[in-house]
Amino acid sequence: MGRRSFLKTMALGGGGLMIGFSWMSSVAEGADVDNLPDDLFDINAYIKIAPDGKVTILSPNPEIGQNVKTSMPLIVAEEMDVDWEQVTVEQAPLDTNKYTRQLAGGSQSIRQGWDSLRMAGATARYLLVAAAAKQWGANVRDLITENGIITNPNTGDRLNYGAVASAAVDIPIPDEVPLKDTKDFKLIGKYIKNVDGKKIVTGKPLFGIDFSREGTAIAMIKHPPAFGMKLKSFDATEVKSMPGIHDVFTIDTSLNDPQWSDVNAFNELVVITGETTWQVMKAKRALNEEWEATGELESSQDHSRRLAEAISDDPGEVVRQDGNPDQAIETAETVVESTYTAPFLAHNTLEPMNFWANVSDDHAELIGPIQTPEPLRASAAQLLDIPESNIKVDMTRMGGGFGRRLYGNFGLEAAAISQKIGGPVKLIYTREDDMTQGTYRPAYAINYKASLDGNGNLLTFQAKGAGIPSSPLFANRYPAGTVDHYSSVNVGVETNITTGAWRAPRSNFTAGAEQSFIDELAEAAGKDPIEFRLELFDRAINDPVGENNDYDPERYAGVLKLVRDKSNWGQSMPGVYRGVAAYYCHNSYVAEVVDLVKEGDSIDIQKVWCAVDCGIVVNREGAINQVEGGIIDGLGHALYSQLTFENGAPDQDNFNDYSLIRNAQAPAEIEVFFVESDIHPTGLGEPPLPPVIGAFANALYQATGTRYYNQPFMVADQDMAGRES
Repeated sequence: MGRRSFLKTMALGGGGLMIGFSWMSSVAEGADVDNLPDDLFDINAYIKIAPDGKVTILSPNPEIGQNVKTSMPLIVAEEMDVDWEQVTVEQAPLDTNKYTRQLAGGSQSIRQGWDSLRMAGATARYLLVAAAAKQWGANVRDLITENGIITNPNTGDRLNYGAVASAAVDIPIPDEVPLKDTKDFKLIGKYIKNVDGKKIVTGKPLFGIDFSREGTAIAMIKHPPAFGMKLKSFDATEVKSMPGIHDVFTIDTSLNDPQWSDVNAFNELVVITGETTWQVMKAKRALNEEWEATGELESSQDHSRRLAEAISDDPGEVVRQDGNPDQAIETAETVVESTYTAPFLAHNTLEPMNFWANVSDDHAELIGPIQTPEPLRASAAQLLDIPESNIKVDMTRMGGGFGRRLYGNFGLEAAAISQKIGGPVKLIYTREDDMTQGTYRPAYAINYKASLDGNGNLLTFQAKGAGIPSSPLFANRYPAGTVDHYSSVNVGVETNITTGAWRAPRSNFTAGAEQSFIDELAEAAGKDPIEFRLELFDRAINDPVGENNDYDPERYAGVLKLVRDKSNWGQSMPGVYRGVAAYYCHNSYVAEVVDLVKEGDSIDIQKVWCAVDCGIVVNREGAINQVEGGIIDGLGHALYSQLTFENGAPDQDNFNDYSLIRNAQAPAEIEVFFVESDIHPTGLGEPPLPPVIGAFANALYQATGTRYYNQPFMVADQDMAGRES
C-alpha cells in the first residue's frame, strides 16, 4: 500500500495513537494534504488506541440495521490483530472535512470501504510493532501480534498496544504495508454479535425517537389529505387554548434549488407545538383546516388504466435490442406472453420519522435518524440561510430505513420549526403522517413476450416495463446476453404522487416478474426450471450476446447450482411444492428455493433455501440476519402489502389496513449458504429480497395450478391460492 495513503495525524492527549484513514485512501491533516489528489478524501474514519490497549473506532456511515457499525470496525480490527473484546465503536458525526459519502444506501458501504478499512488496520499494526521493535532493539520482522499483544519470540518480551501507542507516532510509515492473506483471518467470516445488540434489547436510548434535551418543545405536522391539494386556511383558536399547547402556525420548506434527496409532495404544512406528545397529538386531531385542489386527484383505477395503456399503446424507449425479435418470433414454435403488476408501497419503518433541531440566528444543530446527513445539511443551509459550516448534523441509530430516510424532508421541517419558535424542538410523525405523506415505492407493470423453437430453446425475449413514474427494467441484466433476439423497452407514466427508493429499487419487483416468467418458459419448453436457467447461463458463459451484460454468468449459475444441491432439488417430496428463482443486484448473486406445504385450503411456507455469492462474508451472523430479514420482507410485501388511492388520498394509513407479514405467516425455517470466495465483499442488505418473490410465486403455481401475476398475491377478499375466501 502506498506510503502517501496513510499519514499519522497526532498523538492524543492521553498518550494514545490516532490513525486517520479514508475508505478509498487516507490522508492526514497537514502540509502533505495540499499535494494529494482530491479523490483521496473519500469517507474518513479514525482509530484511537488508549494507553490501556483499548481501541475505539469511529464509524462514519449511518446505521439503519444493516450492521455496518459492527462490520466496518471488524475489518479494521482484523488487520490490527486486536482483541475484539477490547474494541469500542462510536458513531461519528457528519464531518465533510474528514469524511465523504456518509451515506446509507445501495448496499455499498462494505464494498466501497473494504480496501482502505484493511489498510487502516494494517498501518496501525505496523506502527505499533515498529515502536516495540525500536524499544527492544529488535527487528520488526521478528515480532508477532495477536489480540493486541506484541511478542518477541526470541526473548519472550511482550507489550500491549497501548504501551507503545505514544511511541508509534514517531515511526515513519514504509512505502508498502502488508495486508493479511485471507486464509489468516481470525475475525472476518466468524459469528460476531451486533455492537449495539445488548443496548437495543435493553432499551437504551440509541434511536432518534429516544433523543431529546431539556427545554425541547414537541411538534407535529398536518399535511394535505390528498396528493394534488394544498392548504387553504385553518382556525387554531380552540386548539391554542388546549392544555400544554404552545402555538399553531405554518411553515414552507420549498427550496429554490432542491437536491435529489428533497423529495416532498407537501412543502406547506400546519405545525402544532406543545409540551408533550399526547397533548400535541390531541390538539392536532382537534384542529380545523380547509384544503383546496391544485392538480389532479388520482385514484388507483387511473393508475391501473395508465399502466395498461403504457404497456399496450406507448412505443416507449428502446434501451437495448439484439437481433430482430419481431422478425424472429415469426418462425417460433411456441410463444409465451404475460404481464405482471405491483402497487405503490409505503416504507413503514418501525420507527416513524422524527428529528430534533435547535436553530439560533446563525447556527443550527440537527440530530436524528437520517440516511443522507450531508444532503440534509446542504438543504438546511439553503432553507435557513445559514452557512453549512455553522450547521452540525449528528446521526442516531435508525429503526429502519429501506430508502425512506434517504429523503430528509422531516429533518428540514424540524429545522424550519425550530427557527420559527427560536428554540429546540422535537418533530414526531404519527404513523398516519408517515404513511400518507408520500415517497412510496412506485407502481409497476412489465410485459414479457418470448418464444421457443421446436427443441424448447429460447429464440426471442422481449421486455417492456412501465412505471409510475418510471420503468423498473434493467436492460443489460439477465436474460440479456443469453438469447440472439432480445429487446428492452421503457415507458414512464407521470404522477403527482411522490416516489423514491425502496429496498432493492426496481429489482424488488422486476426479479419476481422475470423469474415467474422464466418458469413459464421452462414449463412451455418441457424442461426443469433450474436446468432451463443453467442452459441460458451456459450460452452467456460460452457465447454471450452483446458486450454490455452487467453480470458474471458463472457466479450467477454458481448460486443456482449451490441451492439446487443443498435443497436436493429434483428429489421426490410428497406434499411439498417447490419454486426456484435467482437474481443479481447490488453486485451480488442470490438463488432461492421456496418449499410450500398444503393441507386442504391452507398453504404454509415450510422452508426457504438460499444461496448467496456476496464475495467474502465479513460477519457471518450479521450476514445471515440480513438474508433472513430480506427474505421475510420480500415475502410479506409480495403477499399482503399495497397502497391504493381514491381521489388522491391514500386508502391505507396505519397497520390495521396496510398488512405486513406476521410471525405465524413467516417461513418456518430459512437456511442460508454462502459461496466461499476470495472476492472482495459486495452488497448484502438488498439482494436477498428480490428473488424470493419469484420463487414463492413459482411454488404457489405448483401448489395451486394458478399463475400469480399481480401483487399482492393475497388480498382481503382472496386467500393465498387466489380463491374467494
